[in-house]
Amino acid sequence: MTATVEKPATPQDRPSLRHRLAERGLDRTIILLLPALLFVLVLFVYPVLYGLQLSFQPKEGGSPFGNYTRFFSDSYLFDTIWITLRLAIPAALINVLASIPIAYRMRGRVRGKRFLTTLFVLPITLGTVLTAEGLLRYLDPTGWFNKVLGLFGVESLRLIHNYTGVLLSLVISGFPFAFLLTLSYLSGIDPTLEQAAATLGADWRRRFRYITLPLLAPGLAITFCLTFVLAFSVFPSAYLVGLPQGETRVMSIAAYEAAFRDFDYPLGSAIAMIMAVVMLVVIGIVLLWRSTLYRGATGGKG
Repeated sequence: MTATVEKPATPQDRPSLRHRLAERGLDRTIILLLPALLFVLVLFVYPVLYGLQLSFQPKEGGSPFGNYTRFFSDSYLFDTIWITLRLAIPAALINVLASIPIAYRMRGRVRGKRFLTTLFVLPITLGTVLTAEGLLRYLDPTGWFNKVLGLFGVESLRLIHNYTGVLLSLVISGFPFAFLLTLSYLSGIDPTLEQAAATLGADWRRRFRYITLPLLAPGLAITFCLTFVLAFSVFPSAYLVGLPQGETRVMSIAAYEAAFRDFDYPLGSAIAMIMAVVMLVVIGIVLLWRSTLYRGATGGKG
């Protein structure tokens, strides 16, 4: 009878790091996500957490919720919520609704499609400040728009330094994003679905209403959310083409004035936190509505 002697484990016999990670359900490629994760932590998570804890430190002391109590008890501050929503929601709706017929027409082969797409997306390169400056120059009472109206005997229209001017600026700067997103969603819908309906006698209105629109609606909800967030954080337009101390005093202006005019950084942080909560509530409502829509496959060509 011979005794077996076990050999001590050598480094070569030990499982490699790749196998050890695989046993824990981790892949080596996940390491590539670390730079992006660090970027998010440094530039998003940390500022949000810092601003949150700063909002509970009132400048004049007292209750940790003093800044929030002050915001909701001061009508001049509290009304900024409704002013911002009154700008952001219509702007997002206009951008989404305006993008549907244009993207629907351009999803197929259209002559000059690249040129038209470039034209629609061009406002992205301008930025909000340059867009506001252009509106000030062209929609001013002495600008070319009102001069043309004067040639037809129409009185000058007041289109800047008010609600209308800010809304126009938000539509111009937000439409390209809504158009590109809507076009991408429409391009993913299989055209043979409409072709099959056409062979059954459905005209283009019925095809759009009962086939394209139900398939497109979940994507439109996402498009609305993104354009709403873009419009909700409006600042330059509200200052340049709006009335920052009146009908266009949005939440971002209130936060800016509290932090950098009154040097009350805790109150400014509290307003910023309330802004985030309001945006999340609206987005949550839209996504809840989206969950009731069609969520199956769209018959994409890819």
